Amino acid sequence: MPDENTTPTTLVAEDATTVHTPERAKRSATKRQKAAGETTRATSKATASTQPTKSRKFSEQDKLEKLRQIGAQVADGTSTIKDAIKSAGISEQTYYNWKGSLKADDKTSKKPASASDEFAELVKLDDENQKLRKLLAEKLRTENADLRKRLGID
Repeated sequence: MPDENTTPTTLVAEDATTVHTPERAKRSATKRQKAAGETTRATSKATASTQPTKSRKFSEQDKLEKLRQIGAQVADGTSTIKDAIKSAGISEQTYYNWKGSLKADDKTSKKPASASDEFAELVKLDDENQKLRKLLAEKLRTENADLRKRLGID
């Protein structure tokens, strides 16, 4: 069986100079696929020209300036927050991301108070608490005495 040929057979004419090969049955299917591929390439080229290829990087100062600008426009009532964000040239998501990171930076920038400052504030609060308790006790005593007089218990 080594003489078996697995390649497609060709028809040979009597004079052995003409060779006929069978034609493909589905040529139109390949044309459809090619046409679909061309439209995909055409649309990707169109979107590539409208979208920026490089993302913009804003410095911290630029971010703060844009956030202040948006805040001023909204506070003045000249525009809504969406309009102010669009006029600044950023997306809503970028605005909220910047705003969130600004709040997170503010929380981390506060340094904890020293132990002596905390102790001094605790003593101050404790003194104020004692004064308020004395005032409340005095007020309750006078109110209690007033009720006793009205009821005739004393």
